[in-house]
Amino acid sequence: MDVSGSSVIVTGAASGLGAATAARFAAAGAEVFGLDLQAGIDKATEDGAPGGVNFIATDVTSEDEVSAAIDTIAESGAPLRVAVNCAGVGWASRILSKKGPHDLDLFRKIIDINLVGTFNVMRLAANRMQQEPAVGDDGARGVIINTASVAAFEGQIGQIAYAASKGGVHAMTISAARDLAQVGVRVCTIAPGTIKTPMLAGITPEFQKTLAEGIPFPQRLGEPDEYAQLAEFIVAHDYLNGETIRMDGALRMAPR
Repeated sequence: MDVSGSSVIVTGAASGLGAATAARFAAAGAEVFGLDLQAGIDKATEDGAPGGVNFIATDVTSEDEVSAAIDTIAESGAPLRVAVNCAGVGWASRILSKKGPHDLDLFRKIIDINLVGTFNVMRLAANRMQQEPAVGDDGARGVIINTASVAAFEGQIGQIAYAASKGGVHAMTISAARDLAQVGVRVCTIAPGTIKTPMLAGITPEFQKTLAEGIPFPQRLGEPDEYAQLAEFIVAHDYLNGETIRMDGALRMAPR
């Protein structure tokens, strides 16, 4: 699918994977709409937000806010063809620690943002896509790309909530692809490994080096633009559907 002249939604577009993805699709000629929290947008604006991206302050867990954002996007006149869900959080906590059992509200919040937020944007974006005219001989209308993690398969100590949320994103992939086949919308998921994103901002260079040494090849942390490149490839490759693609340098996470 060619995104030139089409609308593209990228959630979590103010930083990390989302910022790189938004910038790449904008460079490809798409009308990109970046959905993020206002605080994230403000910080991105101060730090130099990706060019060509229209930011809309949106909480992905809110039906009203995502619906309003999609209505705004529809007003642009460019058909909505792609939605990439990058918004997420990675707070860590063990089931049991010296502080006691895992905080239940924290678990719910991580699930709400990473899993429910992804589902919310996916369902509402797909609803808009099905109203767009089909393109090509196959009757394609759009592509949705969600973000899981290698933690969906090898969750580490302290990742119980994060692994559950990303495992849920992976599990939705084939079911969503089958559900949306009838309207010509493909669904794929990317499961990144250890990527240089703001989630690693608080980690020392020495520990980042240690993380890199555990990756078979290439022995380095991944770059956000490599995620964006893969997202662009998935959109262009019309026969990719219902698949979760690991992007991790053959990493298989150890317990800690």
